[in-house]
Amino acid sequence: MSRPVDLGTPTTRSFDDHNPPSQDLIDDCVHCGFCLTTCPTYVLWGEEMDSPRGRIHLMKTALEGESLTDEMAGHFDACLGCMACVTACPSGVQYDRLLEQTRAQVERNHERPRAEKALRAAIFALFPYPRRLRAARLGLRLAQRTGLDGRLRRSGLVERISPQLAAMQKVAPTLGPREPLPELIPPHGERRARVALLTGCVQSEFFPQVNAATARVLAAEGCEVVVPRAQGCCGALSSHSGREQEAQGFARATIDTFEPLDVDYLVVNSAGCGSAMKEYEHLFAGDAAGGVDEQRLATFRAKVRDLSEVLAELGPRAERHPFEITVAYHDACHLGHAQGVRDQPRELLRGVPALRLKEIRDAAVCCGSAGVYNILQPEAASQLGEQKARNVLDTGAELLVTANPGCLMQIAASARDLGRPIAVAHTAEVLDAALRGVDARTFVAERT
Repeated sequence: MSRPVDLGTPTTRSFDDHNPPSQDLIDDCVHCGFCLTTCPTYVLWGEEMDSPRGRIHLMKTALEGESLTDEMAGHFDACLGCMACVTACPSGVQYDRLLEQTRAQVERNHERPRAEKALRAAIFALFPYPRRLRAARLGLRLAQRTGLDGRLRRSGLVERISPQLAAMQKVAPTLGPREPLPELIPPHGERRARVALLTGCVQSEFFPQVNAATARVLAAEGCEVVVPRAQGCCGALSSHSGREQEAQGFARATIDTFEPLDVDYLVVNSAGCGSAMKEYEHLFAGDAAGGVDEQRLATFRAKVRDLSEVLAELGPRAERHPFEITVAYHDACHLGHAQGVRDQPRELLRGVPALRLKEIRDAAVCCGSAGVYNILQPEAASQLGEQKARNVLDTGAELLVTANPGCLMQIAASARDLGRPIAVAHTAEVLDAALRGVDARTFVAERT
């Protein structure tokens, strides 16, 4: 269980005293407007309060005593947390930090409508827990195999009951058999590194083939791979949604699981998880009795790497077979913007013989997935997903590749809605296919 947090002395402000948005960080924003064209919600609606600088203004007013109204909370909720504004900002405003501080305040101090509160409770009672997801997975796979899922979708019944549940049904991937991994996978040839693999919650149950491909690629490149059985959620979904205590509990458990392992790297193949784990020190900031001292956090963080970072650093050793296909690469926001990892995945894909890599128009704009955003804000997510899918399809690519499960589900679903389904795959799956000599046409056919 999470340790209770001392929220400090209540004040008359909208925000309590526990780690409110930093006034110094707010003051860094000079309201220049460079962020506007990069912000998906501002581009959609043209509303100043749905831009980064507008939301920063709202944070400031709340600090100064403005009531935390439904409208104000709605503007914070509408943000995808994509961090495109962080990349674009010439003043170095840490909007990502401000947003997480603010969302934690909203979760504690704002009373949501009963239906929304119930939906959020249901989401966070399910998604961070692999065992619960496994049970849900069994039901979904049965519905897909019997055709019930398709009949429900065509009937529109779920949409009439709840647009949020319909959004969840829409993005659900077609499920195949699970691919459990052994706890220790030996390297091929001489060992170059010893790594631990985060299997995740949604990734482990809905995209187990990605974890299996990741492990095979690492082993082929000379890594001994440790896959701890006891691992669970890293806390990313909770952290990005302002559920601070819950996220801290998951983070402590993750550190306790991986810290004792004698490894060079902790490899993550989900962009949202990687960005959260690299910022654990922010999650515990302002929590004086945090339970994880700064040195432990720094040591842990130093080992966290995205899969593409590790492979690029090691350099290719295993033979890549020709993989004749045209690929469009999508920068997952929490990999490109939050972690600054853009070149490495492209280098790895360009290293595959016969693979043709295409760039996507407006590549920096979010696809609308954003953790659980496409469930909580289905209309906005649908508009962003459709635009992203159109830009992907305009490249003429036969395969969309990215490094985040949410993006895979969102873009695939949006392309289907346009009547132009496209095959999607994780970077690890493409590399694995090239290493094993899988036929590219067969690979794409299985994913369309």
